[in-house]
Amino acid sequence: MSSSAAPLIDYLRELEGRGEKYVNVDDEARKILREFYMRARGGSAGSGDHSQAKVNQAKPEVGSGAGASKTTDELGQQKPATNDTLLVSGSSAKEQIASLKRQVAKWPAISALTDLRKTMVFSVGHPNADIMLIGEAPGYDEERLGEPFVGKAGQKLDGILKAMGVERKDTYITNILKYRPAMPNQTTNNRQPTSEELKAFMPFVHKEIEIVAPKVIIALGVTAAQALLASDESVTSLRGKFHQFSGTPLRVSYHPSYILQNEATTEKRKIWEDMLAVMDLLKMPVSEKQRGFFT
Repeated sequence: MSSSAAPLIDYLRELEGRGEKYVNVDDEARKILREFYMRARGGSAGSGDHSQAKVNQAKPEVGSGAGASKTTDELGQQKPATNDTLLVSGSSAKEQIASLKRQVAKWPAISALTDLRKTMVFSVGHPNADIMLIGEAPGYDEERLGEPFVGKAGQKLDGILKAMGVERKDTYITNILKYRPAMPNQTTNNRQPTSEELKAFMPFVHKEIEIVAPKVIIALGVTAAQALLASDESVTSLRGKFHQFSGTPLRVSYHPSYILQNEATTEKRKIWEDMLAVMDLLKMPVSEKQRGFFT
């Protein structure tokens, strides 16, 4: 057995032992597998009929984004090349989300960051939810309890969902960063993520959206909205309409913590208008009482 093939074979056997039947591979992996195959047949990787070695071709996986470039595959088609590849395993969305979570701690772009705390807070909720809510990063309470949006802002979010007639467990809630940004002498205080930190975690957010396949995304707060839409506009400028994220409608709204700082009825109404728009998009029943909240 080739020493270079041994780690791959061990990994495939490990997946087989866990009951996995299928593995997504990118273009580079397909070429490596074909090379192994041709060597085993006594041929060369550059000769022979391409149909002799068939590997299930999946669409290219999301990479780190850093240093990404275009390359050409065996059939002359352009594909995005990346420095790192997320390998999603599992036959259900729940298993696939779990496989993403296992990769966070070892993801090179994240490992290179030096100003993050050590407790991972990944996501919570239904992995096939119609509504996906995305914030910026865990805070003190989220880090302590290991779940997104569980502090005072999370309680506000739960109240908003209840007013919509939606249970928290039936949505999918996540943050762009999966670790709390660190600060000197940090206690309950938090800071905004840097652009470098946001960039490092975006491949996971892309893949979460792909796996969950929600009918609508709600970006909570300016940091999440700007990262998802690659924009530098304010929430005030971005809210009030639906945007698109890889074909999925995306609504920008204020972070629930905004209401903790500004209890004015007019500001509560702005967030509620965004939620009404989401309810209308999903064709959810809306009563006259609900339409009249905060007017």
